[in-house]
Amino acid sequence: MKASPGVTPPSGMAPLWADSAAEGPRVADSPSTFIPHVIAWNLTRRCNLACAHCYISAGSWESAEAELDTDSCRGIIDQILEVNPSPLLILSGGEPLVRVDLEDIARHASEGGATVVVGTNGTGLTAERIDSLVDAGVKGVALSVDSLDPTYHDRFRHGDGALAETLEAVDRLGERGLDFLIQFSVTKGNRHELDEIVAWSAEKGAVCLNVYFLVETGRGEGMRGLSPEDNDIVLQRLTELQREYRGRLMIRSKCQPQLMRHVYENDAESPLLHYRTRCPCGVQYCRITPEGKVTPCPYMPEVAGDLSERSFGEIWSEATVFRLLREGELGGKCGRCEYREICGGCRARAYAADGDFLGPDTSCAYEPEGRNEPVRPAVSVTYGDAASLDMTWSPEATARLESIPSFVRGVVASRVEKFAREHGRDRVTLELMGEVRRSMPVDFSKRLPFFAGGRPGNDQARRKH
Repeated sequence: MKASPGVTPPSGMAPLWADSAAEGPRVADSPSTFIPHVIAWNLTRRCNLACAHCYISAGSWESAEAELDTDSCRGIIDQILEVNPSPLLILSGGEPLVRVDLEDIARHASEGGATVVVGTNGTGLTAERIDSLVDAGVKGVALSVDSLDPTYHDRFRHGDGALAETLEAVDRLGERGLDFLIQFSVTKGNRHELDEIVAWSAEKGAVCLNVYFLVETGRGEGMRGLSPEDNDIVLQRLTELQREYRGRLMIRSKCQPQLMRHVYENDAESPLLHYRTRCPCGVQYCRITPEGKVTPCPYMPEVAGDLSERSFGEIWSEATVFRLLREGELGGKCGRCEYREICGGCRARAYAADGDFLGPDTSCAYEPEGRNEPVRPAVSVTYGDAASLDMTWSPEATARLESIPSFVRGVVASRVEKFAREHGRDRVTLELMGEVRRSMPVDFSKRLPFFAGGRPGNDQARRKH
């Protein structure tokens, strides 16, 4: 659904696609600064489950009638690639596995230069389907596990036996060498399982655990998330866990950028400080609906444009909602908070509260001190930056760098050059990139396609099959 090599690499290392969605610095230099690094695409509203908090209100009663057909999807992919030749494309739903053309869409995007991942509930991930996704160029899968207790998970997801099927899929992914991350939606009913879910995810070989906090939209509109005070307690624990599991499992909050305040205050060595996780909606991230509407993110249904009427590039550069998200001033306590540059609150939650996507995030317990000067990390933030090369790179190393997603290319380049300088090298080669890879924690060193070449897990999959 979140790679920084170096001499002493940040041990939160994971495959590039895991550094996704929805994380990037907020910048305001010029229109060309705003690049759609990550696009989430809800390909369908159809789903075999009916999860309580589903932002798109998906279910088995939905039909394929309004969905974009295969050729339309290919055309939109081409438009996206004109704006950014190497984005991260998240194919989701509903349940994307219900689309028989999922692999066709994924293959077209992958062969065009996109990094493609699939977000699924996992119940349909048979061994054959995993193999076909890999063959289509899919580089990773995100699966939802909201409890290791089948009673809770199946009730929350409205599907008998759903947890058992998803856990079987996790084992199949490990066997076939396709990287995966776990999505965990924290609620009052499962927050006590957080430590257990983290330990289980690490044991199973997940590259990342994303902890989601409820945004009251879609079917989630009738739910209530944790109180601001309880959110803060969970974020404090996540700060401890992301430090404890560094080098084994990347741990992040989603739709709760307030994690960055805790990390800033309590973990100066955290690799998260290299990634400004302020809400990127409309800045470096957007969503496409099954009907072809573009919105700032899956949790904000404000329509920026219709792809049946305008091109993706036109919508991205000209839509009013995007311009306001990029240039507008935050209101309420988010606007006066000293952490507004590294947090800034969830824009979708502000929108869900009263329709004002520049308003305050009501889930936050922090009361700002009102300092005029915003807090900024001491480290250089390079997430989403263009690769600035200060050293000579061999043609082969340059080609390898250009093959990775745009949103982390600057991070990779700066870390590789740091390694080179500290080891007395004046030129970056494929061999040096291999040294960087070997210097990383063993758990993550095998999951880095930009050093190893090719898709994550493919060599392992070929050995087993």
